[in-house]
Amino acid sequence: MRARTEFPHQVQEIENVWIPLRDGARLAARVWMPVDAVLHPVPAVLEYLPYRKDDGTAVADAQRHPYFAGHGYAAVRVDLRGTGDSDGVLLGEYLPQEQDDALEVLAWLADQPWCTGEAGMIGYSWGGFNGLQVAARRPPQLKAVITIASTDDRYLDDCHYMGGCLLASDMLKWASSMLCYTLQPPDRRFVGEGWRELWLGRLEHAPDLAGDWVSHQFKDAFWKHGSVAEDYDAIQCPVMVVGGWADAYTNAVPRLLENLKVPRLGLIGPWGHMLPYEGVPGPAIGFLQYAVRWWDQWLKGIDTGIMEGPALKIWMQDHVAPATFHALRPGRWIGEASWPPPTARSTSLILGSGTTLGPASALDAATLVPAELAIRGHQECGETAGVWCANGNRDEIAGDQSPDDAMSLCFTTEPLPQPVEVLGFPVARLLLSVDRPCALVAVRLEDVAPDGTSLLVSWGMLNLTHRDGHESTAALDVGRWYEVAIEARVCGHRFDTDHRIRLALSPTYWPHAWPSPEPVELRVAVDGPSTLDLPVRPHEGTEGYGPAHEEVPTFASPEVAAARATTGEARAPTAAPRDERTRTITTDGGTRLHTIVDHEAHSCTIPDTGARYTATATDVYSVVEEDPLSAAVYCRRETRSVGREMDWRVAVVGEMTCDAANFFLKEEYRAYQGEELIYTETRGRAIPRQEV
Repeated sequence: MRARTEFPHQVQEIENVWIPLRDGARLAARVWMPVDAVLHPVPAVLEYLPYRKDDGTAVADAQRHPYFAGHGYAAVRVDLRGTGDSDGVLLGEYLPQEQDDALEVLAWLADQPWCTGEAGMIGYSWGGFNGLQVAARRPPQLKAVITIASTDDRYLDDCHYMGGCLLASDMLKWASSMLCYTLQPPDRRFVGEGWRELWLGRLEHAPDLAGDWVSHQFKDAFWKHGSVAEDYDAIQCPVMVVGGWADAYTNAVPRLLENLKVPRLGLIGPWGHMLPYEGVPGPAIGFLQYAVRWWDQWLKGIDTGIMEGPALKIWMQDHVAPATFHALRPGRWIGEASWPPPTARSTSLILGSGTTLGPASALDAATLVPAELAIRGHQECGETAGVWCANGNRDEIAGDQSPDDAMSLCFTTEPLPQPVEVLGFPVARLLLSVDRPCALVAVRLEDVAPDGTSLLVSWGMLNLTHRDGHESTAALDVGRWYEVAIEARVCGHRFDTDHRIRLALSPTYWPHAWPSPEPVELRVAVDGPSTLDLPVRPHEGTEGYGPAHEEVPTFASPEVAAARATTGEARAPTAAPRDERTRTITTDGGTRLHTIVDHEAHSCTIPDTGARYTATATDVYSVVEEDPLSAAVYCRRETRSVGREMDWRVAVVGEMTCDAANFFLKEEYRAYQGEELIYTETRGRAIPRQEV
């Protein structure tokens, strides 16, 4: 990655700017802009986050925001109300207050003497969410958005539920992380003597994030708020939407391309939950150059040609040997003019009683009488799935699926006579029955190599009490046959010659899906009624391939702003962030207790202060085979900053367990100034299970 020190515009940085709001609160912002912006006003690019501009994102911000400023923009990084140095308390995700504040921020930006009155919003994850949400409010100043690793539907595609299944792998994990962010103090350099009072206010009014999310177990008004899928037409400015195959939010890219009616571009690379210029698995791309072309097009009125060529640029992935980390994912860039791809076709493969998967023509007509196959759920099934959302670290990607395949119903094709490229949402259409009133089914699409190893390509889940939709539930009649459709994650994958396509089914998927209250036997009708529908893309040498498929997108090499691209007083050297991650899976042969322990550690030196900012996270997922009510998740977070100005530490512990009728949540958090414990609290609650 190239670190640039020279740009078309010389850049100045203002470490803290107060943005006043009508109710008397102030939001804290860091601003980079051309030194002559007051004489020659520039458009503004806003990033609006709860992750603390002065330490949490400081190193990453210094790579991209001076880059935008160096190309003639005022890059503005704002702490949400109740986070970082901003006033107030953060009470939840994506609340109306957050959007209302953003509208005032945009109006304030447009009124500054250094701003032309035009603004864009950029962000990934939380900042990607609120960019779409604010665009749906139609502020006149907002002319374009870049949303990365976000979603249009908070219930379908966020870290709380998936297919109506509670995400044991991420629900409490993210609640604990976000709680730890909200409990950290403001920077006394900017807030002044009132910093401790503001900190204590946050500690005393900590949000009950996990309780909110677990209390809303189906798609109600709570989740519809902030989901732009409820009214795509509300967005009337151009949108670039970006995702990665190793990320958890990529389903939104094709949905937004299909449903928005404004100028739009889509981009899907091989990356995890991160910006594409630092993308892992690689290849990373020159995303900041691409973003500047987007801003020049929509904020300055310069025809950069960015809207020419395919509307969706995709990294079509090739097979790779299964591993829990890939530095580089083999494949190639392809382009599609629109979504759905104009030449895509759906290929239906029938699940056969011999655990086969193939076209109807491959089955003997005499055998096309439905048969049944059954599998009893193993609580440990899912341990090879990897994390729900990869961040480019070790031990995150799904490994060889063979251990989970041994505990699943698997249907596999013959070796392929020629390559097959799949681009879109695979759908398993099943005729099934279960022996319990509450059950789930997980589906996995896999690429089986000639050596027998199995690579996870896509997966999905469905809480079967949500079979008629996610806005209500209906218990299952034991033994009754139901037709259901389970949509797996969008994927772009090339199955090579002599490889085989596999569909694996299971009524458990731990720790992604919180287990059903009782062990479940799943029965599937085969030899006709159940199919796998694959979205097949024509490729060279196959029917339907043509000139539209020959345009290959290209990108520049990654580059960022170097730390010394700004003017002003000398700054402390920036130490590169250090990320460590491990995953350990153990089984107690006597008790049959299965335990997964994820541990992460991150640290960096803050450029402005020289303070050392560290964060550790430990997540423990445990379940006893044959006892779904033993499922438990334990999460610990600790963040500390030690420097000349301040020395503080925040620790959070969250636990989630269950019985047949309830989920049980318990949280404890502590805050320290130096070695002095200044606040501690423990809280807990029981939340009824609603057929989850």
